[in-house]
Amino acid sequence: MKKPSPYLTFAGAIPFVLGAVFITIGIDAIPVLGKTTDILSIYGLVIASFMAGAHWGNHLNLADDDTWAVKLPIFSNIIALALWLGFLTLSTAGFIWLLVASFISMLVIDYGLHQAHIINNDYFRVRKYVTIIVVFALIIAGVTL
Repeated sequence: MKKPSPYLTFAGAIPFVLGAVFITIGIDAIPVLGKTTDILSIYGLVIASFMAGAHWGNHLNLADDDTWAVKLPIFSNIIALALWLGFLTLSTAGFIWLLVASFISMLVIDYGLHQAHIINNDYFRVRKYVTIIVVFALIIAGVTL
């Protein structure tokens, strides 16, 4: 049986795309869920924090002398804390741009992990494509706000 992770990863981009579309066409709220900008921001916070947590998890299997064993927990904590503080203090548009920077930063980290053979080609390829979709959607939302 093939792993579901690539499909789930691509499916995870759908709320970003829908959020950007809804914001662009002026749908300010979704019944039961709330304001569209809040939905997009909170979903982005959850997913970006999850991705930072994946980086934390990657470091646990590395040898102590691997430079990524030191970098990953530091980078993942900085990103997660910056997102949390940004969510609490920034305007919605400011937070959307912080999400853009965070997703790009985590893709750069993943590129380094791929180059170091810590993550495989298939995983990196999926991450690259999904990050492009997510960042594009967030840029559209950020410009529209």
